[in-house]
Amino acid sequence: MSQSLLYAFIIFALVMFFTPGPNNIMLLSSGLTYGFRRTIPHIAGITIGFAFMVAAVGLGLGTVFMAYPILQTILKYAGAAYLIYLAAVIAMSGPAKPGTESARGPMTFWGAAMFQWINAKGWVIVIGTITAYAAIAQFPLNIAVQTAISLIVGTVSTVVWALFGTALRPVLTSERLVRAFNILMAVLLLASLYPVFMDA
Repeated sequence: MSQSLLYAFIIFALVMFFTPGPNNIMLLSSGLTYGFRRTIPHIAGITIGFAFMVAAVGLGLGTVFMAYPILQTILKYAGAAYLIYLAAVIAMSGPAKPGTESARGPMTFWGAAMFQWINAKGWVIVIGTITAYAAIAQFPLNIAVQTAISLIVGTVSTVVWALFGTALRPVLTSERLVRAFNILMAVLLLASLYPVFMDA
């Protein structure tokens, strides 16, 4: 196993997972709106769903997308449409009332897991992982290592972002402040689409 490449991949993973993107922005908003405990399924869906995506693409599913580029275009626009919908949902979210369950509620495990397949930043990370760091070890050990690191770093990152949102709850106490914060998060979520369509 290449130690230097392994360290380089860990740095790559830390940067990519911890920097703002659709997942982290949604977790920040969910932590504020619903609290950490109710955001746990969302966290689990992202971390397990993304690790599965790394494994699936690394073990050969990526060749399907290379053979049929139209699938990448479909995912790109489907992802953009879904992000616009999520931005609207977040923008309209107010604080969850104590003792009541929000009609909409936080994202579910399966919703978060499936979202990874249409998340543009997720695809950037996966392609970078599978191509630039393939020589970490012999196949299929390299995929196992990449999947494990993605799972670990992804878990830490998602927990930190959700806790950050939760920590804002005592600060943003009024419904007006929570709505203003969520509108800001919705705008940032929409802004995350810009790199996706820069080369379109």
